[in-house]
This record gives sequence, C-alpha cells and structure tokens, in this order.
Amino acid sequence: MKKLILTLVCAAAITTVSAQTETQKTAANTDYNKWSIELAAGVNKPQRPMTSGYYTSTPSPYVIDLGARYMFNNKFGLKADFGYNSFEGKDESKSFDTKYYRADIQAVANLGRIMNFETWTNTIGLLGHAGFGLSMLEREDPSYVKDRMGNFMAGVTGQIKLTDRISLTGDFTTILNAAQNAAFDGASTRASRGFQGILFNGTVGVTVYLGKNAKHADWVTLVDKDVLALTDRVDNIENKMLDTDNDGVADYLDQEANTASGALVNTKGVSVDANNNNVPDDVEKYIMENYTSKTDKSPMLSNNELIKSLINGGYVATYFDFDKSTPTNVSTEGIDFILTYLRNNPTASVDIIGHADEIGRSAYNDKLSNARATKVESILLKANVDASRLNVIAAGEDNSVDKDSELARKLVRKVTFRIK
Repeated sequence: MKKLILTLVCAAAITTVSAQTETQKTAANTDYNKWSIELAAGVNKPQRPMTSGYYTSTPSPYVIDLGARYMFNNKFGLKADFGYNSFEGKDESKSFDTKYYRADIQAVANLGRIMNFETWTNTIGLLGHAGFGLSMLEREDPSYVKDRMGNFMAGVTGQIKLTDRISLTGDFTTILNAAQNAAFDGASTRASRGFQGILFNGTVGVTVYLGKNAKHADWVTLVDKDVLALTDRVDNIENKMLDTDNDGVADYLDQEANTASGALVNTKGVSVDANNNNVPDDVEKYIMENYTSKTDKSPMLSNNELIKSLINGGYVATYFDFDKSTPTNVSTEGIDFILTYLRNNPTASVDIIGHADEIGRSAYNDKLSNARATKVESILLKANVDASRLNVIAAGEDNSVDKDSELARKLVRKVTFRIK
C-alpha cells in the first residue's frame, strides 16, 4: 500500500510540471471546457488511531465531498476540495461522536485519456488524484477535543458520462494524517508526528461540467501535431489518387478529365491519337470498322448519329499554339474530318466553337477564341462549304483545367464543333 501511495505522490507532483509541455505537444485545440464542480457522498472507515473499546461499523456513514476542478488539458489538472466525515460508535462500541473536516489541493491525472479508453468506449472514464491539505478532528462530548493535523490523500475516481454536461462518479480514497494526536474516537490522545492516521473513504457522486463549449477536457481526444500533419498528407494522397473518368490515370496527372470509357490513354490520361488527326484511335477505329463504306472508307450517311454524337462530345477538335489563331500543322486533320462529314451530309450545319486558355485578360481571350473559330470557318469556306452552314461561336476562356499546368492549357487552346 505504501509503495502504491508513493507512486501516486510522484505522479501527482509531475502533473503540474508536465502540463505545459503536454499542451505544447498536442494540437492547438482549446475548444473544450476545463472547469467542473464535483459533489459526492458515501461511507468511511477509520483505521487508526482508535482507542481500545471504540470502533465504528464497516463501513460507517457518512462522508460528504465538494470540489472544484480545472484541467490544463485533456490529461492533467488540479482540484481544490472540502471534505466532511462523521464517526459514531456502533452498538458494541463505547458511545462517541466525532467530526472530521479537511481541505486539500490535489493534482489530477485523466487515466482514461492516458490509457486511450476512447479506443473501446466513449462513456467510461477514470481519474487519479493525489495531494496535500489540512485536517481537523473535533468532539463535543463528554469533553471537548480538537486536533489539527496535515494530511496526504490519494485515490481513483471512475466516471460514467451521462451527457456532455453531467457524469456519475464513484471514488475510493485513502487519507493519511500527519501529527494526529487524538484518536478518531476522541477518547484518547498520543504524540505522533508521522503519517500514522489512516482513513478510507468511498463515495458516489456527480460531476457537472461548466463552460460554453460542447465537451469537457475529460472526454476529448487531442491528436499530436505530427500525427495531424501525417493524416493530412495521407488524405491529400488519397484525394490525388482519385480517377474520376476511370481511365487508369489519377486526376492530378490526368490532362484529359473526361476520357471516353474504355479509350486507350497515355501516361497523362490523354486519348492516344497516333495519326494526329485529333480523333482518339479507339474512336476512329470503331468508326472505321462499323460506320464507314468498305470501298472508300468515307462515313456512311446511314450511320451518322454516333459520328454526330462523337463530334458534339468534343472528340474531334483543332488545336492552336499559345496566342495563335492558326491551327497547328498536326491538328488540321480534325478540320478534314468535319469537312468529310459536311460533304456526306449536305443538309447538316455546324457551330464552330473557339476556345482559349486562362492566360491573359478575359476580353483579349474572347477575341482570340473568336479569331480561332473564324480561321477554321475560312478554311471550310475555301473548301466550298456554303457559308450558311457555318456558325462561328466565341466561347472565350476554358477554365476546366489547371491554369498552372502548361500541358493542360494546351488541351483548351482549340476549336470544337457541334453538328446541327
């Protein structure tokens, strides 16, 4: 027992020293209450000194404890408390009636948080407490006795959380009195300077949490800043690994955000286009195998709906260099594809939609997108497509890609088509 008490003393002394350090180690989260009021009542058993022929029942009523507690963080705190004990002789004892008063300052350790109770419960807690104070033993009859002494006390308190404001408690505490001259029954005295007086208290009670926040320090779990940083890094990695269009390339690397399902893509998520005609190879192969004439390989009039949907979906496009309105050499085949469609579908017309990246002023980019669409229109006009079948639209800036990625910006410097 003495070894256990000494261990609790050391732990209590360390708490005040380590409180500031503990706060620095935990995340900067102070959104929890720190103050509480504690009220408890129960039974006691005085062990020694007792005069021969005097003794109490086991256990003996009654004990009242009232305390106020402040937590530095979710693991360590201090509390001030006042206690009252009544000692009376049982039937076989000589009659006596004494009162015991004490006031103590105690260090508190939230053993529930230290031992990570939150991994298996959110409603059961455990506190350890130990400290020093002053005590007084008093008897009125048959002769007045008053004995003042110092005390050391240590105990454990079980908690059951009912709400964020109230917890039920059960406590067992051992009190050692120093320089106790009078016996607990008050019938005899002796000179004793060490911790010779021993008293056990057992109580049940309630803790009321004070403050404007939702939870009290007893029930919050703070995470080390390094753990928080690592968690953020893992979350960022998980987000980066998302593949919205299911093309096998993570979104943060994907330069073509809406690749057709099943299309072959390169390591940047861009549909493979080996002949640089701005039609993905998978799409082109499917069209050529299923929707073209077996003799001239030109699109068949009877199978235009799929071709029309592919064109309107942006799979056929013409691309431009930065700040240029003339198509790149390798992207003119996209215009040829549209020209073939218009020739095979004399009643069809087309919107020629110009786009620009986000670099530069919006007004300038509007003009640039119009110039690009107008340039493609002029190429189709020179190929003898009637002007009434062509409609130029300036779509301006395309902000669907990462503005800071040069490769991504290349994908939006383009002209797309919409068949009508």
